[in-house]
Amino acid sequence: MKKKKILIGTRASKLAIIYANRAKDELSKHFFGEIELVKIITEGDLSQKQRLSEIGGKGLFSKKIEEELLNKNIDLAVHALKDMPSDETSGLITNCFLKRNFPEEILITRNKKKFNELKSNSVIGTSSFRREFQLNRIRNDINYKTIRGNVDTRISKLNNYDYDGILLSKAGISSLNLDHLISEEFSTDIIIPSAGQGTISIQCREDDEDVIKLLNKINNHFSSISALAERKVLNILEGDCHTPVGVFANANDDNFQITGELFSIDGKKRFFKTIRDKVSNYMKLSIELGNYLKAEAKDSYKK
Repeated sequence: MKKKKILIGTRASKLAIIYANRAKDELSKHFFGEIELVKIITEGDLSQKQRLSEIGGKGLFSKKIEEELLNKNIDLAVHALKDMPSDETSGLITNCFLKRNFPEEILITRNKKKFNELKSNSVIGTSSFRREFQLNRIRNDINYKTIRGNVDTRISKLNNYDYDGILLSKAGISSLNLDHLISEEFSTDIIIPSAGQGTISIQCREDDEDVIKLLNKINNHFSSISALAERKVLNILEGDCHTPVGVFANANDDNFQITGELFSIDGKKRFFKTIRDKVSNYMKLSIELGNYLKAEAKDSYKK
């Protein structure tokens, strides 16, 4: 490889830097030059009060980093896959995925109460329509209030009694060594996660052959299959931060399973399907699932 130094673009949050360092550690097994993190403040980091869907969507966490990548100020970018839009930015490619972390959702309450133990009209903090509608199927007497900010900020708001509980991804909590705060963990059968949840993705320029070859060496095969499958469903649905959809795929040497759950925008209608087949047919199944959900829901899931 011609490069003697690699610059990795990342958000500046504590969690994002942990993810970027995981990518750095994997790269260092195959690249023996200098690897440096470049911290980039994104629009999503600056706007902390509204839902992402109200201020521009998932791209707010990736657009600025992608601009730096396209302008060749960095060599690659590390993203939490669930924060990326389903459409790839022209000139860039996202084909490298580290081994998937925990995809599950978790609940944190001040007194370690589980969801079904909370009092009626308790307030749960989440900025996701998907999570809200999924929990509402379990209990319909709970209130939901938008919450933004990093994990520390959200926990602080919980401890200040702004919320009775907060719903977060286990991947982030575990990476920050905060597992002791978890009151309840929901299996992916109970709450189907966001597409790509728990997966770290690495993006580069589509014409940077040296970096592409390097990333191929650290790409996790089965995580890649699941990531590409889940993103394909999201792409077919033309999903964004407004879209109340959960998609979860699981692949091994022989089998592939993918589940999708889509709600109407008001949360009153639910569309669901699980498909299983040989792992070699993973993309065919993903397309089938995406088309099924789109046909069943029609435009009910769009604003």
